Amino acid sequence: MNTAPASPLQSRGFRWLMLYRICTLLSYQIVAVTVGWHVYELTRDPLALGLIGLAEVLPFFCVAPFSGYLVDHLPRRKLGAAACTLLAANAVGLSLAAAGMLGQRLWLIYLAVAIGGIGRSFLGPIYNALFARVLQRDQFTRGASMGSMAFQSGLVLGPAIGGILVAAVGKSLTYALAMVFALAAAAALLRMPVSEPAQTQQRGPVFASIAQGMRFVFSDQLLLAALALDMFAVLLGGAISLAPAFIKDVLQAGPEALGVLRAAPAVGSLAVAAWLSRRPLEAGAGRLLLLAVVGFGACNIGFGLSTALWLSFVFLLLSGVCDGVSVVLRSTILQLRTPDEMRGRVSSINSIFISSSNELGAFYAGSMARVLGLVPAVVVGGFVTMGVAGVTALKAPRLRRLDLRELQ
Repeated sequence: MNTAPASPLQSRGFRWLMLYRICTLLSYQIVAVTVGWHVYELTRDPLALGLIGLAEVLPFFCVAPFSGYLVDHLPRRKLGAAACTLLAANAVGLSLAAAGMLGQRLWLIYLAVAIGGIGRSFLGPIYNALFARVLQRDQFTRGASMGSMAFQSGLVLGPAIGGILVAAVGKSLTYALAMVFALAAAAALLRMPVSEPAQTQQRGPVFASIAQGMRFVFSDQLLLAALALDMFAVLLGGAISLAPAFIKDVLQAGPEALGVLRAAPAVGSLAVAAWLSRRPLEAGAGRLLLLAVVGFGACNIGFGLSTALWLSFVFLLLSGVCDGVSVVLRSTILQLRTPDEMRGRVSSINSIFISSSNELGAFYAGSMARVLGLVPAVVVGGFVTMGVAGVTALKAPRLRRLDLRELQ
């Protein structure tokens, strides 16, 4: 008789991993909401908001392939703790800038963001590599849902905390709290009981090893289609990066409202991740993934056209529900399709596809807002996102017909 796999939460290592994930997200999201308000307050230029994303994504993109190699060949917990220290340094620099100790030089803010981008390039590969070390394979689906819950909890709490604290105590102390969370994440990794695989000590040629990971991803239609679909959805649907401009110029509200809007997508994602942790998606997973991306684009269109704060919140909440389905399914596909010895490199490629597209999406949205205006930029991005889902459904039949039970 088949028995249900044990809950991932029974693993002590998995619990420490969840703490690490929540703390890194809190640190990053507090910085993201605060620096957006900080820069827009100085410039009142939506393009300047887009440049925040560019300042982070350029170093991220350059470092990410090498971060995956290092994750596969060095002790993962120590490497992750070092990356968290870079996040803390990023927050310290921004705190000093907000306090006026570095003057009002915008380039110094972008430099601090770039340092954070280098640290962030390690976070995803570290998480995915350790995930597979603390859970059994039959726990991956529920573990991915719980990991998404931790991720979305950070996305909910981080912007809310950031927005409230910016209004209550100012930007400098808010950045300082982000530093505390980054250091807490480093401590969680160092306390985590987990075995390091033997291959972390076997170093091969750097570029040949990175190329091996690239070949693996690009030769797997299912994995490549899932990553590309999510990348284009995030790249073209970066409406949330323009939230400071919408708050000031369309909705006429303050930083507290910015925190609420930034948290809205994560509230939706958290709700759906909690549901999926108890009722994992298996049959028809590919179709649901495609429909979730279509819904994400439609919600961005609604957000762009809204002129009421409550309605904007609702559309962003629903966009988070759609994104939550996408995140859980993509994470499960990634874990089930990747050999353990390649998890760092494949995860770094995933980071290039997904995490960098968040920042590139912010730059794209800011640039389009400069050219077309705030509302048209968001609406056009939503329609193009829906089109990408349609093209993927036609070009990737394996993804369209995916049943996750076939991968376990």
